[in-house]
Amino acid sequence: MKALIVYDSMYGNTEQIAKAIAGAAGGDAKALRAADANPAELKAIDLLIVGSPTQGGRQTQAMRNFLNKIPKSSLKGIKVAAFDTRITRKFVGVFGYAAGRIAKDLEAKGGSLAVPPEGFFVQGVKGPVSKGELERAADWLKEIIKSEK
Repeated sequence: MKALIVYDSMYGNTEQIAKAIAGAAGGDAKALRAADANPAELKAIDLLIVGSPTQGGRQTQAMRNFLNKIPKSSLKGIKVAAFDTRITRKFVGVFGYAAGRIAKDLEAKGGSLAVPPEGFFVQGVKGPVSKGELERAADWLKEIIKSEK
């Protein structure tokens, strides 16, 4: 399974989660920052995982730019998954989270959602990543792989 993990990160927390996912996937996985990802690379993968910090209930502008560059229907036949990093404060829940919006964008481009969108927690706006979340990210990838079978 050839996987691409595309992420954006403001304080390094989402990058840590993306790299934990890529590390759990093994040698056929690559993690790229959204600004460095080329939608043309999507033709050569089996799995696309996209993650962003939640900013005002949405993904970052860099992630929106990447998602907007993906041609319609170009993810047909590709499994997709979405994640975000978030804090646990109640007011954040009022605005929603980035992962659900990312998942909808990926499905609109033809992707087949492998698992429900996932959120990984950070302690405060700048982090750090909450204890156990890097391990949970690796376990989440195992769920995605199981869904392939």
